[in-house]
Amino acid sequence: MELEAIPGVGAKTAAALRELDDPAATVESGDVAAIARAPGVNEARAARIARGAIRRRHDDDGRVLATDRARELYREAIDLLRERTVTDYAAKRLETFYPSASASRIDEAQSFAAAATDRDPDPAVREALADCAPLTDPPTVRVRDRCLASADAETLARAEAEVPELSVETVEDARDVSELGRSYASVIVLDESFAGLDVEGDVSVRPDALEAPAETVPERLLAFFAENRERLEAAAAVHEAAAAAGDPVSGGDPPVDLDRLRDALSRLDDDGTIAGDAELDRLTAAVDDLDAAVSTAASVADDRLREAIRERDVTIEGTDFLSLVEQGARVDSLLDRELADEYDAAVAAAREHLADALRLEPEEAELAERVFGGDPSFPVDHDESAVSRLRTELSAARDRRAAKLKADLASDLGDLREPVEELVRDALELDVELAVARFADDFDCVMPEVVGPEAADADAGFRIEGGRSPLLDVDFADVEPVDYAVSGATLLSGVNSGGKTSTLDLVALVVVLAQMGMPVPAESASVERFEEIHYYAKSQGTLDAGAFEATLRDFGDLVDGADGRLVLVDELESITEPGASAKIIAGILEALDDQDATAVFVSHLAREIRDAADFDVAVDGIEAAGLVDGELRVNRSPKKGHLARSTPELIVEKLADDRGGEFYGDLLEKF
Repeated sequence: MELEAIPGVGAKTAAALRELDDPAATVESGDVAAIARAPGVNEARAARIARGAIRRRHDDDGRVLATDRARELYREAIDLLRERTVTDYAAKRLETFYPSASASRIDEAQSFAAAATDRDPDPAVREALADCAPLTDPPTVRVRDRCLASADAETLARAEAEVPELSVETVEDARDVSELGRSYASVIVLDESFAGLDVEGDVSVRPDALEAPAETVPERLLAFFAENRERLEAAAAVHEAAAAAGDPVSGGDPPVDLDRLRDALSRLDDDGTIAGDAELDRLTAAVDDLDAAVSTAASVADDRLREAIRERDVTIEGTDFLSLVEQGARVDSLLDRELADEYDAAVAAAREHLADALRLEPEEAELAERVFGGDPSFPVDHDESAVSRLRTELSAARDRRAAKLKADLASDLGDLREPVEELVRDALELDVELAVARFADDFDCVMPEVVGPEAADADAGFRIEGGRSPLLDVDFADVEPVDYAVSGATLLSGVNSGGKTSTLDLVALVVVLAQMGMPVPAESASVERFEEIHYYAKSQGTLDAGAFEATLRDFGDLVDGADGRLVLVDELESITEPGASAKIIAGILEALDDQDATAVFVSHLAREIRDAADFDVAVDGIEAAGLVDGELRVNRSPKKGHLARSTPELIVEKLADDRGGEFYGDLLEKF
């Protein structure tokens, strides 16, 4: 895939996307979280990129939402779905669903939504989803005790680009490699020409090291799992909760053995180091505590000697004392002569304390013996070079142990890298599905039939049975159902506050959701696959000349457009004088009728528009049953082929019935 060919993706964004492991496949997948891992791409931007990739895949270049009000209805529909998500990911992922005129895209989205509505939004699953989030890439981990080496400039450049965690060194010969072996705990030579190299230190020749990053720099993989530990555990909990509810996330077993994953994570500390290995802990503690243990061991020896001196009377003959003075002897000589056994016992105690404090193995304890045991002294002295040697040996043992454990754990986790991506992705996608399922449950939705332009004329337009709008400012349970079907250009008449605008909103919402591939709030519905949806909301008062002209230009462009459009207009007559409005609306309806467009114009001038039109305009009416205790009683479903009575007519009729008299009767006859 050519990334720049995706709508909305320029050169800069394409460059960022190419930083992903498999840019084309990632973008094609529509995985918002995976796309958002590209540098500088947030989830909102990732959703737009995914939507653009979907459009390109379906050759879907059209823009169905042609007016501001149509776009507002789409946002309201998306918000209804988003309100039912748990994770931020799902809220962004729903942005990839949009009203489309592409049959293949609608079919694809409907397949997803139909499967989603079969889901059971179990509370335990939703609770588990609360901690679920997309995986993230950790910061680059710097490993300072290992390096890569090569004599080839191209190999060096590749190593620096692909393995930023390690230092990359230039070598020319075995001497250079030997020097690196003394500077680094481990050296990996990338050139085959150095095969058979025999130098001191941990030096290996691995020409394939760049192809096996898990072996070369296991810290990278470990850092990834450490960074995402909580996300992985949350995703595992989602899979387990869904399985317990009898509705597995992916219809079967998770893509990874959850016990194996948890076991591997238990061997990993939060900073990416190895955890839970007693031997590594012992060696690490021994290195860290060495100086303190040596100091304490010396104190133990001093205390033993001090006590021995207190308890003994040391007698020195005069000639012996003179001889010692003439020889420049110090107390050391006195200790060697008079307290030799006690000194040896003190040194033995120091050695034993050091070995016990550091929990040294026998071979390590042999090195520790050299720390104490030189010439007698008080306080007891230690050999710093022996301490340094012991530290070097313990550090080397620790590093070897850590390297082996890292390699072993990275080998175990390497097989899990892709499965855990799927584990988390499936859990997050479940939240998207459950949001659709909850939407369908909350608003008694059904999957609509979306009819293509090849369908018979009788199936064109829209048909809604038992539709109820969730956009009304009342409890959904109290919303009265509406039946309405339109094919062609139609006028919708009715009393004020009778529900004409709400009916238009319902029609627009059903069509928008249907062309998104989503379920719709109705008992059943059939919708033509419209190329464009034009919804014009009621104008706030009469327009001035300039605004009126601009509005006419909009309708001029509308009637000059392509076929396959839905046009919804709410009281267009309010833009100018009623007499002129009727003529203008009649002309617009004539043009739309010529194009076989589906149109619903709400108007209080239905009679005048019908009289002005040069074709038989269909007129539907939301009929009021009358006034009861001052309250309007309305049949919310438009009555086909019926010009509804106005509110003034109903009031006059009520007065004529209640009060009688010639005046009210004459007024009523004028209607």
